[in-house]
Amino acid sequence: MSETTNTPEEVVESQSQHTQKNEEVLVNQNVAPEAFDWESFESGLNAEDRTEKQELEEIYNGSLNDLGDSDIITGKVVRLTDREAIVDINFKSEGVISLNEFRYNQDLKVGDEVEVMVDKREDKTGQLQLSHKKARTLKAWDRVNELHESGEIVNGLVKSRTKGGMIVDVFGLEAFLPGSQIDVKPIKDYDQFVGKTMEFKVVKINPEFKNVVVSHKALIEADIEGQKKEIIAQLEKGQVLEGTVKNITSYGVFVDLGGVDGLIHITDLSWSRVNHPSEVLSDGETVKVVILDFDEDKTRIQLGMKQLEAHPWDALGENIKIGDKVKGKVVVLADYGAFVEVAPGVEGLIHVSEMSWSTHLRSAGDFVKVGDEVEAEVLTLDREDRKISLGMKQLNQDPWTNIESKYPVGSTHTGTVRNFTNFGVFVELEEGIDGLIYISDLSWTKKIKHPSEFCNVGDKLDVIVLELDVQARRLSLGHKQLQENPWDKFETKYAEGTIHNGKATDVFDKGAAVQFEDAEVEAFCPARLLEKEDGSKIKKGEDADFKVIEFNKEFKRVVVSHTGIFKEEEKKNVKESSSKSAGKSAAISSTSEEKSTLGDIDVLAELKKKMDAGK
Repeated sequence: MSETTNTPEEVVESQSQHTQKNEEVLVNQNVAPEAFDWESFESGLNAEDRTEKQELEEIYNGSLNDLGDSDIITGKVVRLTDREAIVDINFKSEGVISLNEFRYNQDLKVGDEVEVMVDKREDKTGQLQLSHKKARTLKAWDRVNELHESGEIVNGLVKSRTKGGMIVDVFGLEAFLPGSQIDVKPIKDYDQFVGKTMEFKVVKINPEFKNVVVSHKALIEADIEGQKKEIIAQLEKGQVLEGTVKNITSYGVFVDLGGVDGLIHITDLSWSRVNHPSEVLSDGETVKVVILDFDEDKTRIQLGMKQLEAHPWDALGENIKIGDKVKGKVVVLADYGAFVEVAPGVEGLIHVSEMSWSTHLRSAGDFVKVGDEVEAEVLTLDREDRKISLGMKQLNQDPWTNIESKYPVGSTHTGTVRNFTNFGVFVELEEGIDGLIYISDLSWTKKIKHPSEFCNVGDKLDVIVLELDVQARRLSLGHKQLQENPWDKFETKYAEGTIHNGKATDVFDKGAAVQFEDAEVEAFCPARLLEKEDGSKIKKGEDADFKVIEFNKEFKRVVVSHTGIFKEEEKKNVKESSSKSAGKSAAISSTSEEKSTLGDIDVLAELKKKMDAGK
């Protein structure tokens, strides 16, 4: 068939003819043209049907225009399948939601109203896709923000564990529950909370990353704080309460008094010595305590347990007195002494000086150790101040009792070097008997600056008793006195003016040290007296003759001179030469005088003869 295309002129003419025909019909039916309902004629619907149709179109168009992708709509479940829920939201078609989004609600049934959001208006099959999860998340975020501002409590399902805490479902929103915010007590097993519905408080929100942090601990603390205020208001010193051991530390025990914590210090647990609180109490144990003290705000409460029992000193027998011997167990050891429990809760101190008659210092650990059973004598007893001091050495005889018969002056003994001082050496002759050797009594010949140059601690040393003072318990000893004083013979051998051969062992600015054949004697030669005959000076290691110009036995000092040897010879030679010259002159003068005298005699004799002849 061939299609016929009408021209515009033909279309207009056709329409005109059609209108004319209609007008003719109206004229034949005696109907006025202006009263004719053209809309009903063209649509085929009367006015009532057209009004209903218009209302339906407005509803339909309104539903299409108002349905936005981010709008939350309340729908009704109209049908459930194995995998999906069909929800009516009064749209042109029903929406489909996967049952996985209702996993939290296992009781979902037909007729339930649920909140949904448009996920896709039409999928590839033309089906409307809705999301219950997105609607819950968006609405949950708004509700969570409201709860955060108001501080209201919210219920949440603990879904799973994560690093550092738990994941909690709050209105379909995943919130983080830190491990530290689960309970006021440290939690070891997180898995016990998985699957539980608990109350939480929203404590932190990050709008940028849509992060929510919740806390269960905050609710517990709020309850505890309320209970705490009630309990604190009723606290009084001396009040006895019952509590539960909450935490044990090395210095004490924290006790929960029903919302408020108090501390029992380790010293207030028992009258007996306690090394660690775990020896007395265990975690979770119920105990009776007494309030000892608290601060003004009653936030720090000091508790006690031993105060509920009678003091052990009250039960200490009245028959114990000074001088009695008692037995006990070493409970504490220190450098200065040991504490011995002589009765339950009653301890006495044995000072280290009371453990031995020895006078040199030692540690208490050298005599006893913790746990030892020891016997001691009561030295002091103060029941009012509840103090007792004990002694162990008193059980043995004082070695100074018969000291004069054992160590008389002049007697020789062998002792042990115990310690040094700058002025001497302490030598122990026996336990409790120490004597002092002054540094000047160690050697006749050696010049000792410190005793450690002469001997070592622990060395055995022969000594002689020089002095004994029983009242002062003082013993003076000597070591060099065991030998003859070599300086007695040195006094003669090295007398002033004697000459000896020696070696310059050391040469320094002021002079030189000279060693003679006797090793004990070391002389000093001043620098100006080291000059040799040729003008040079004696050097270190050189042998030469030296003349003693000074000898001091008391100070063990010998001063010598090398220069004095040849200077003295020179002086002697000069003196001898002078003597010879004087002798010759005297002889010549004598001869001259003699000759003169004899001549004079001859002249006189001749003159006498002439006189006699003249007569």
